[in-house]
Amino acid sequence: MEIRALTQSEQKYTYAQSMQLEGQTGCIGHLRGDFNTSGYGFHTTWFDTRKQWKTDEFKTGLDDVINTLREDKGLLHSRYDMAAFARENPESAFQGSYCTEYGFRADTDKHAFLLRCNPTKGDYNFYCYCYVKEWLDRHISRAEQGIRFIDPHYKELFRIPDGGKIIITYDWGEKAEKTCRFIDACHTEVDSNLYHICEFAERMEKNGATYEPKPQEPPSAQKAPKHKDHER
Repeated sequence: MEIRALTQSEQKYTYAQSMQLEGQTGCIGHLRGDFNTSGYGFHTTWFDTRKQWKTDEFKTGLDDVINTLREDKGLLHSRYDMAAFARENPESAFQGSYCTEYGFRADTDKHAFLLRCNPTKGDYNFYCYCYVKEWLDRHISRAEQGIRFIDPHYKELFRIPDGGKIIITYDWGEKAEKTCRFIDACHTEVDSNLYHICEFAERMEKNGATYEPKPQEPPSAQKAPKHKDHER
């Protein structure tokens, strides 16, 4: 079984999505796990998203992926093996919600398994989000076109990447940053609220608000946190 580092566009799919995105990407559910305080335990909890897609074929594939990663020196064998695996694959590092995390992907014929790992004692150590592979890859490919923002006359003003942010300036002067997600060429989520792009433009004009892209910060090299030496 091949396991590789997540691409940047895949990383955001190792977190909970809106119901709209769960449906479009074929999210079946996710597995959360930790290695106990010893670093060698293995405790997991499964969370359903779309039970109707949890077929016998999927369950067999998930078992095969997890069991393979549980083998000696595998990513999920222990917290120490996870830390070593992360050190050996520095390209997997990305900035998570509050610390550096590590992302990996494994596939079966019909399903994709995206793992977000954090080899820190006292925290959940991994999340494995499970998708219908064809649906996930199709959505990610379409999202590469970016999110369009237009004026009420359908003139394109700018585009931002999926997961990018806009700054809304309200008529009383207050500014607010909003994270946006690609749905399709004509729809976007703005802070989890679904809009047709023309509807959003008309609403902003009616409320006397303006909107602009938040400048993207230049990518910086992320240093992985130091871990204890690999313990055996």
